[in-house]
Parts: sequence; C-alpha cells; structure tokens
Amino acid sequence: MVPSTTGAVRGGSDAAPVKPLGEIIFAAVILSIGIVGFVAGDGIQTPDSASDIGPRALPYLVSGLLVIVGAGLIVQLLRGKTGEADEGEDIDPDVRTDWLTVAKMAGTVVVHIFLIIPLGWPVAAAVLFFGAAWALGAKPLWRAAVVGVVMALVLQFAFGGLLGVSLPAGVLEGVPFLNG
Repeated sequence: MVPSTTGAVRGGSDAAPVKPLGEIIFAAVILSIGIVGFVAGDGIQTPDSASDIGPRALPYLVSGLLVIVGAGLIVQLLRGKTGEADEGEDIDPDVRTDWLTVAKMAGTVVVHIFLIIPLGWPVAAAVLFFGAAWALGAKPLWRAAVVGVVMALVLQFAFGGLLGVSLPAGVLEGVPFLNG
C-alpha cells in the first residue's frame, strides 16, 4: 500500500479528515500482539547451557517488529495518511455484511473446537472443512463432505504420521498410519 498524503476526506474540501477506525483497530491489534509476545517470551525458560542467543531471541525479534509496525501504523493513520485502495480490488463497499454466513462460519469453528477432544482431530477437521464449504455456499453438499473427510485424513497422515506432530486421533486411535 502506498500512503496517501492527503488522507481521506468526507464531503467537500472544508471537511475534517476522517480517522479510519477499522484500520486503527487493526494496527492496535498488531501492536497488542507484539506486546503479548514480549510478555509470553519472557516466560520462556532458558537453560544454563544456552549461548547468547537463546530461545527468547526469535520471539523477542518478532514481537519487536510487531510493536514497531503497529505503532508506526497508528501514528501514520492518526496523521491522516491512509493506504490507497488497489485499482484491481473487486470489493463493493456498498454491499452489506452477510451476517448469516459469518454466523455459520463462527458456529463451525466453535463446533470444531468442541469436537477435537471427544472425537479427535480428523473428525473435527472434516466437520470444519465441510462447515466452511457449506457456509460459503458449496454445491453439492455431498461433495463438500467427501472433500472435507479426505482433506482431514490427508492432513492427519501428513502431520501425525509423517511429521510426528501430536494430533489427537480420537475415534481413529489405533489406525497405524495416522499416528495420533
């Protein structure tokens, strides 16, 4: 994004610059994540055998960059310098938010979270993939269900079976190639 030198103006040239609240909130979230990263990084235990660059170095580096970027964005936005919209964007700002789709997606994520422990990651992921496809209007639904199951099993195999990442297999515990 290339910053604008004029800032967003509502109405005629006599109107005061509009503060882009959404962009300021986004920048504040970036800044907050950086601060939380410093706090969480401070809790990392450093073994006595660690050299000058220990396990805290990377979290501190990333957190520092997030704080700098977030603070810089907030300062620029408060000074009225906002990003120019890309000419190729195909977003219609006059279209209202489809809250039903948002609710379907949020509900699917919540169901996924609650299914991980009792049924395992593959089943919960299949529900998540199917729910996202359903919320976004996939047709036919049976194909979305099949794709969701296949994606969940492939990811379980890749992460659990090949990489050794501990993903709970749940009801599929004992299937050798899934390695839950």
